[in-house]
Amino acid sequence: MKIQFKISSRRQFIKSLCVFCASGFTPLWNINFKNKPENEFGKEPVSPDAEQFVPSFLNLHKEGELRKRGKILWDIMKSCRLCPRECGVNRIEGEEGFCHASSNLEIASFHPHFGEERSLVGKGGSGTIFFSNCGLRCVFCINWEISQGSEGSVNNISDLADMMLQLQKRGCHNINVVTPTHYSAHIVLALDIAAGKGLRLPVVYNTCGWERPEILEILDGIVDIYLPDFKYSDGKIAAKYSSEAETYPELTKAALLEMHRQVGKAQPAKDGLIRRGLMIRHLVMPNNIGGTKEVMKWIAENLPKDTYVNIMSQYRPMYKAFDFPEISKPISREEYRQAIIWAEQAGLTNLDIQGWYRE
Repeated sequence: MKIQFKISSRRQFIKSLCVFCASGFTPLWNINFKNKPENEFGKEPVSPDAEQFVPSFLNLHKEGELRKRGKILWDIMKSCRLCPRECGVNRIEGEEGFCHASSNLEIASFHPHFGEERSLVGKGGSGTIFFSNCGLRCVFCINWEISQGSEGSVNNISDLADMMLQLQKRGCHNINVVTPTHYSAHIVLALDIAAGKGLRLPVVYNTCGWERPEILEILDGIVDIYLPDFKYSDGKIAAKYSSEAETYPELTKAALLEMHRQVGKAQPAKDGLIRRGLMIRHLVMPNNIGGTKEVMKWIAENLPKDTYVNIMSQYRPMYKAFDFPEISKPISREEYRQAIIWAEQAGLTNLDIQGWYRE
């Protein structure tokens, strides 16, 4: 099988190459995997923790339940309600939802990623698969070419399963599905195929956080690590910057509670890697647009105080952010410092803080 990916702009192609080269790796979509012995990929020795770990989806695969869940999600696309938009289009018949996705599986890239959380990256990287399109559609999205510009190529479910297996062979520590919500059916069906061919890595569900709890319940026992954003504490703010998603705070809170019910707290094993649990991200935004104090307070009051929370300083104005003066600049050191103070005052004890802040 030869998988080809379309990079639709020269700028995005150069951007992708720079990211991969900085990591010291070649993008997988430029590698011919046929007839390559496993040891040519520079795979790291497997730790005892990894050998003992059994991903959640394996038992469901053996019971035939994994494929059954995938079909349930697939049928939901006939009048699509996979995300909170619940736009009701028949994606199976080729209609596109608000996310701009039909039943065609569009993928922008897949590769070992070294820019994720340290406890996901380890030595072999996080095996990321970037899906095209998005149901939230934020005006400041750093990956807008993929999420809203429809960059990517059409693949089938077997292709996706093979990507997962290739990432495992490369020595990645997990399968990290990025912006997965609108392709959850494809992902579950691909996992079923990959499990039958030897996939043994934990699944990271890397989401914007705005999820329907009813859909998350179908994923119970499939996902090992939930990696959601908690972007906003105010629905009006969410509506302004994320395409009228006024229900964002309400539904994200419900989603976080369901995620925690399923996988519990994220705790690293002896080798420093997390293989199960809830890991929350919050992006600090200029002028406290995200409502950081309220976000931290809610987490502390509704989840264990040692819930993993990554307080992110990476905000840069991108895409349409320059149309909004209040978010048209990077955050300041003082704004990030204040976010840490609010998190500590709320009583949170398991904070992932940017390295430069500690200097």
